[in-house]
Amino acid sequence: MPLSPRQRRSLDQIREKMSGIFGGPREQPRPSLCPACRTLVGAGAKRCHQCGANLTFSMAAASRSIGRLMPTTSPATYGILALSCGMYFLSLLWTVHLNGLQSSGGGLSGLLNFGGISGGVLARLGASFPLGSVDQPGDLAQPWRFVTAVFLHASILHIFFNMWVLMDIGPQIEELYGSARYLFIYVVAGIGGYLVSSAFHHFSVGGSGALLGLIGLLLAMSMGRRGAGMQMLRSQLIRWLVYMVIWGFLFPGIDNMAHLGGFATGFVLGKIMTDRLPATPEQRKRAYVLGWAAALVVAASFVMILLGNLRSS
Repeated sequence: MPLSPRQRRSLDQIREKMSGIFGGPREQPRPSLCPACRTLVGAGAKRCHQCGANLTFSMAAASRSIGRLMPTTSPATYGILALSCGMYFLSLLWTVHLNGLQSSGGGLSGLLNFGGISGGVLARLGASFPLGSVDQPGDLAQPWRFVTAVFLHASILHIFFNMWVLMDIGPQIEELYGSARYLFIYVVAGIGGYLVSSAFHHFSVGGSGALLGLIGLLLAMSMGRRGAGMQMLRSQLIRWLVYMVIWGFLFPGIDNMAHLGGFATGFVLGKIMTDRLPATPEQRKRAYVLGWAAALVVAASFVMILLGNLRSS
């Protein structure tokens, strides 16, 4: 009686497993793609013959390995979202542990402060300090706070609006610039925002400076271009900026200096960096360097915060 296709496939799988157990013939290695330039390379090659990248230990290979663990689209945006939300829930649990569940009151003030985080907890987790203040060492003594403050938020509404803006414009910018350069832009714009905020003696947290940096980046990209699409984008960005300025003056506690610093930093980056994906192996290598540098700076900054908490406990 002839075997069905499913039975033959099952028998083939069993035979392959048994041959591997008993030292039978194994499947020959196949050619692969270079993670840096996507050129087809030989099965036993250690380096790409086109761009010279190490196929196992290069930054491109590491990025590709990590990329398998991330969403296929907008991995940097989702990584920023996950880290920001994770830090918020950690800070909320710490606040509840210290102070218990407290009512945020009624009216607009109660709504704005719903899910509020203790200032002491934010300070312990990496808030940006006023520069050179009397009771704090200032951010120049702890420069990692310029980074960690980007991923902290003070209330439910604070993180909700910031993450809403991030998911609204982040994926488009990431697709335009590539994940590595996009992460670099976000982190550097956030640092620029808190440099200005700290210089004006603000105690501050939030990703809005980095988000204003993304808006500044887009505005710089659209400047001088006369296409209808670019003109429409430019007008939308200007409206966004007007809304942000009005919002900043109407509601207390909003760090307009961080917004200004982040926007200026993003605008400068938009003038410097090309608004397209890296096209050559050299450009891709530079992009990987920028992305990995930003990721390592973020990781190292939170390690410094952790070590500081361990020393003070």
